[in-house]
Amino acid sequence: MTEATGTSDDTDRPTAEETNPHARTVRRLAAAMLRAALLPGALAVLLCTVVAAFLTGMPGLSGGLIGGAVAFGSSLLTLWLMRSTADFHPMFVMVAALGGYIGKMIVLFVVVTLLRGLDFVHVESVALTILVTVLVWTAAEVRGFRRTRTPTIAVADRS
Repeated sequence: MTEATGTSDDTDRPTAEETNPHARTVRRLAAAMLRAALLPGALAVLLCTVVAAFLTGMPGLSGGLIGGAVAFGSSLLTLWLMRSTADFHPMFVMVAALGGYIGKMIVLFVVVTLLRGLDFVHVESVALTILVTVLVWTAAEVRGFRRTRTPTIAVADRS
């Protein structure tokens, strides 16, 4: 309540992040993981695309670009899922992360399967670019996660 008007003051109420320290931690981890993975992921796409174009020509170039876009998009989607579920119970966040990972792998498999038979795309370049980019991105995310020095032990609530 403000003294002058007698009305409630919204600034006295804690925000969602202040009442849920887990959400703040998850968002901080997602931001650190994104910062750590953007450059290595982009370099992986560039390297794979250049190698594929050199080895197979224009189909390799288009395959590398498509594979890089799909891998980059799916990796960004995982971090978005992490941020969007941060306010939920930690066990739900883990379920969402696992579901997102499984969904991502299914989408990647479907994309590679649908591109078979197209003459302007080298499917092996798509698959290898996806594989390399996802592995590099994941390794960079792990590095970013470890550098945050966030404790990952869940202490039981005593209430």
